[in-house]
Amino acid sequence: MKKKLLIALIFGSLGITTEIFFTAFSRLIRDISMGNDLDLSLKGESYVWMFFIYCLIAPLFDLGYQKIKNLNIFIRMLIYGVIILFVEFIMGFLLDMIVGKCPWEYTSGITFFGYIRLDYIFFWMIFGFIIEKVYIVLNKRITLNL
Repeated sequence: MKKKLLIALIFGSLGITTEIFFTAFSRLIRDISMGNDLDLSLKGESYVWMFFIYCLIAPLFDLGYQKIKNLNIFIRMLIYGVIILFVEFIMGFLLDMIVGKCPWEYTSGITFFGYIRLDYIFFWMIFGFIIEKVYIVLNKRITLNL
């Protein structure tokens, strides 16, 4: 049980860190492409809620990875992208209902009720691939003798 909790906390930390880097570099690329003044502070952002949402990666991978691990990598990545979008939608909807507002409200791109951006599926596919590799390593390497 301690191993599963540690892995969930690692995924929470990895997810938040990735999101902060993604938002910082996305903003920089957008500013470059639009000819805006560059803000080289590379300020990224996320939400505390996201830590707990990213912690869900561990039990979700426990449930599904063994069933899809032998599929073609592209198919697995597509599955990851779709599942991530689905979880993002459900969590955005639940947060909207519970706290009165979804912390992330997509207003550009191909959005669905502002909870998800369908045009981000490629990024989520890559993130899912990275998560798969981290999941494999963590499950092989982490042993707790507490």
